[in-house]
Amino acid sequence: MKNVSSGQIAFTVSSILALLTFLLSGVLFVLSGDFYKILALFLIPIVVYALSYLLLKYFIDKFIYRKIKLIYKTIHSLKTAKSKVQPLELNADLLEGVEKEVIEWSKGKTQEIQQLKDISRFRKEFIGNVSHELKTPIFAIQGYLHTLIDGGLEDDKINKNYLYKASKNLDRLNKIVEDLDVINRFETNTLVLEKQKFDIVELIKDVFDSLEMQADLKDIVLKFKDPENSPKYVKADKEQIRQVMVNLLSNSIKYGKEEGQTLVGIYDMDENYLVEITDNGIGIAEDNLDRLFERFFRVDKSRARDMGGTGLGLAIVKHIIEAHGQVINVRSKIGVGSTFGFTLKKV
Repeated sequence: MKNVSSGQIAFTVSSILALLTFLLSGVLFVLSGDFYKILALFLIPIVVYALSYLLLKYFIDKFIYRKIKLIYKTIHSLKTAKSKVQPLELNADLLEGVEKEVIEWSKGKTQEIQQLKDISRFRKEFIGNVSHELKTPIFAIQGYLHTLIDGGLEDDKINKNYLYKASKNLDRLNKIVEDLDVINRFETNTLVLEKQKFDIVELIKDVFDSLEMQADLKDIVLKFKDPENSPKYVKADKEQIRQVMVNLLSNSIKYGKEEGQTLVGIYDMDENYLVEITDNGIGIAEDNLDRLFERFFRVDKSRARDMGGTGLGLAIVKHIIEAHGQVINVRSKIGVGSTFGFTLKKV
């Protein structure tokens, strides 16, 4: 039935009716031996065929195919709501078209439902993560301040220490809010990039210097893979790319092995430069790599919080790189280390 039109259906049914009429009248008329009756033997099936064909085709077109056409147009218009719906020919292979549209529409709706489920799951996780991340410093601040109010303020052994700890948690709370604001500005396209030409090698050297003390605490060496790096000019928002490098290099120090190293390589990729940050740290399990750039996602939540940070750093990094029209990726192996790579437009 896939490629059958209304005319074909009417032809088939009419032919069957005409054949049955011919057989039935043949038995009756031939037995009578009347010449005119035998002549009618050939005329009656023709008349039956013609009438049945016209009636069946009219009925199918008016009451069946038009209903199918209406369903087809409804599905087609829902599927292509933003585009102009093309007029449909009734004598086209409508059943085949309907079947195809229904299958495609069904697949699309299945994907939509799955996407909505994923969005719902992500929203629930995000709200739970935000709540948890905000409650941690808020509860700490409350505890320190209540202790001071209940008499701790008069105790010289704890008053300054508790005020310092409360202040530190306030700084963390403020950092979470600031990072969420940055992500929101990227997602709503309200953050304008100030692109300029600059030497990415010189920028990385500056970041190395700013993180030198942090690296020295774990005796980690920050260096280029190619010690003779010549200037490499890119066009990007310099301060945003600085934030990317600070975040990725800080993570390589936090999760790197003591007396380890972090290497930065810059590779010519035709129209872009590929910047890779490679460490020999603890590494990341493969099943966590896909979610690594999600907001508040932490591979080891307890350890990550002890090391500081808001859990939003890699999400911001991804937004910055994608806002430049570039890509970022990660590869890692437990116990071997991780490599984060992103591209920038060459000048």
